[in-house]
Amino acid sequence: MRKRDVLLVIGALVAALTAAAWILHSDIMSTGSWGLSFRQEGAPPVGPASQSQLAEYDAAYLGDTSQKVIYLTFDAGYENGCTAKILDVLKAHQAPAAFFLVGNYIQQNGDLVRRMVAEGHIVGNHTMHHYDMSRLSDADAFREELQALETLYYQTTGQEMEKYYRPPQGIYSQENLEMAQELGYKTVFWSLAYVDWNNDDQPTAEYAFGKLLPRIHPGAVVLLHSTSQTNAQILDELLTKWEQMGYRFAPISELWEN
Repeated sequence: MRKRDVLLVIGALVAALTAAAWILHSDIMSTGSWGLSFRQEGAPPVGPASQSQLAEYDAAYLGDTSQKVIYLTFDAGYENGCTAKILDVLKAHQAPAAFFLVGNYIQQNGDLVRRMVAEGHIVGNHTMHHYDMSRLSDADAFREELQALETLYYQTTGQEMEKYYRPPQGIYSQENLEMAQELGYKTVFWSLAYVDWNNDDQPTAEYAFGKLLPRIHPGAVVLLHSTSQTNAQILDELLTKWEQMGYRFAPISELWEN
């Protein structure tokens, strides 16, 4: 084959690979729900988007995977009598956490929100109304969902809300990630969670440990729901077991320090 023909073939292959990569990136970053594939015990899972892809939008789902560090996060759409106990346990372990809250939670639980802040936890933006944000293609509507919560938080605590955003139900789109980034937000997904949100069918402690202990991994961003009675029951023992495995706890702000 002549040199010119070889170069043409190479050029065509490069173009095809570039197109395939673009399509793959587009598919991964299109509208979807955050999900994880655990392929090896003790190792980080694979998400629908990679760390490098998420980083383009100031988003993350993992921390430093070379360090035995855990980032604790709690989602709360309402109060179920568990948060005070969770805060007690976090204080006892000197473990910082991030609480992603919605509007009605802040409206109805000002004392708990102020306690979170006073004890050094981050309160993140889970939107005002917990809508499927991927359906909000209008930038003004998206902005209003986040800024309305910022205003409520300021009225409740007297402080500006730190700009960390978690999409309700983990439903996201590339457009949403761009909108959040333009508003100065960092989007926080997760690398470990389990089915803890159904209050009519709470998991047993054994089931919870069976999911949360083998799957913990360096740099884990852990999502728990503070509405869960099981989580409130097991949290002290869970954090103790993770500490015995050599892990420490760090604030989510560290996700963007490396």
